[in-house]
Amino acid sequence: MTDISDTEKVAAVRMSDIKKSYGGVHALRGVNLSVSPGTIHALVGENGAGKSTLLKILQGVVAPTEGTINVFGEPMTVSSPENARRLGIEMIFQDLSLIPSLSIAQNIFLNREPKRLSVLVDEKEEVERAAEIIAQLNLHINPRTPVSKLSPGQAQLTEIAKAISKNARVLILDEPTSSLSAQEVDTLFGMLRKLTAAGTAIIYVSHRMTEIMTIANEITILRDGQNVTSGKVADFTLDSIVQHMVGKRVSGFEYRARTVDRTVSPAMRVRGVSGPGGKPDGVTFDLFKGEVLGIAGLMGAGRSELARVLFGIDRKTAGEIELHGSRLELSEPVDAINAGIVLVPESRHEEGLVIEHSVGDNLSLPQIDLVTRGILIDRRKEGELTSSLISRLRIKTPTAENRVRNLSGGNQQKIVIAKWLAIDPSVVILDEPTAGVDIGSKAEIVDLIRSIADAGKSVIVISSEPAELLATSDRIIVLSNGRLAREITRDEIDSWTTTTGDETQSSLIRTELGLQVAIQKANHHVH
Repeated sequence: MTDISDTEKVAAVRMSDIKKSYGGVHALRGVNLSVSPGTIHALVGENGAGKSTLLKILQGVVAPTEGTINVFGEPMTVSSPENARRLGIEMIFQDLSLIPSLSIAQNIFLNREPKRLSVLVDEKEEVERAAEIIAQLNLHINPRTPVSKLSPGQAQLTEIAKAISKNARVLILDEPTSSLSAQEVDTLFGMLRKLTAAGTAIIYVSHRMTEIMTIANEITILRDGQNVTSGKVADFTLDSIVQHMVGKRVSGFEYRARTVDRTVSPAMRVRGVSGPGGKPDGVTFDLFKGEVLGIAGLMGAGRSELARVLFGIDRKTAGEIELHGSRLELSEPVDAINAGIVLVPESRHEEGLVIEHSVGDNLSLPQIDLVTRGILIDRRKEGELTSSLISRLRIKTPTAENRVRNLSGGNQQKIVIAKWLAIDPSVVILDEPTAGVDIGSKAEIVDLIRSIADAGKSVIVISSEPAELLATSDRIIVLSNGRLAREITRDEIDSWTTTTGDETQSSLIRTELGLQVAIQKANHHVH
């Protein structure tokens, strides 16, 4: 691999031998990062690798214990956000900093409003300048629109417009596409390419590896607070990036052919099911034993709403649900659980875990009747159950008494899945099962989904990540505005490797592109 620091004499950002310790804990152990002007530089690593700490130092939020920083040749001698902004560094976080009650224009120029007579805000100029910036982002919306009325994708693009308005020389993006549709991602990537053409340096942080392969020019990989390697993205493969991040070869991101018997009666029949607010809207599908059914769609398509109806959180307003030939009436989640349907929700913190309780308490909660004796918990039975589940799902925790909040996102998600597997369900619904999970844990969860189906369970995977759907699903259905827009078979997916995208791209990237195109076409067809 070519070391970028050796090839660029004047870097947009050069961080040298950066160390950061918190007491006796070494978060960074002499990290080097060199970002060239006019490039998109991916910074990758598993959760805990040191990415966030390094970027907080670059922003001036925290001071390094040791090391030096230069921005376009100018030393950063004072660690403060103000100094970082003076040097032209702007960062866009996953948690947006917009004020919902203010308009797009007001948010873009907050605390930097154009003035008349040096005192009054020149609203006309503010709106005109905001309109120019959002037009560059193809954000076709009135700049006077309150942020509270924007979709998540529009809000994300507004945050980017805010950074552009500050003429940032170094733009840091943290998981910028997590709330964007495929079309909005294309718009964002087009804007990033325009910015780099003008000389802006962009540091791009994402868990979506195929995105990095598509948009980034350069890459730095961190592991355990240290540099692993840097180089041109073109010199890496997807597998090699993941291997560098994790420290070992990781498999699981390509679909493994499975046999599903569709000549028998389906395990679950869903016929014309509708829910509150018109989502879902007359959805019909079959789910077979041992099958993984993927559900795709743009944000707002009604994917999570369908899951809520199937799990009894929301009552269906029309249609029928059958499980193993028996009609179900689901008034509340306990009805679904008793029938053998479980849901791993999108928001594990709010709906899937008691975050302040122990690993053991969370794992045994659905099986509380089996681990109690009278009104007391049988700690021996609880210990046997939790030990079995911790071992089976390879949950990394020092003890079962450890609080769930102390675990990584991947291990927290494994706990949500494990607690439901303990009741031996027939249908497992997973809504965004790898959201906020690092690449190593993603691979483990993908393998776990396969093993659940291989054990004869029927699985529904709802995901906004094409790679996840393609790796797990035996079939994919696409929702749009609450309705089922189309079904995609594995044969069709396999055909995309030869009919979609640039032939120099990997088959995985080409199939992801094929799925994104299929979702967009289905959305246009329904509308």
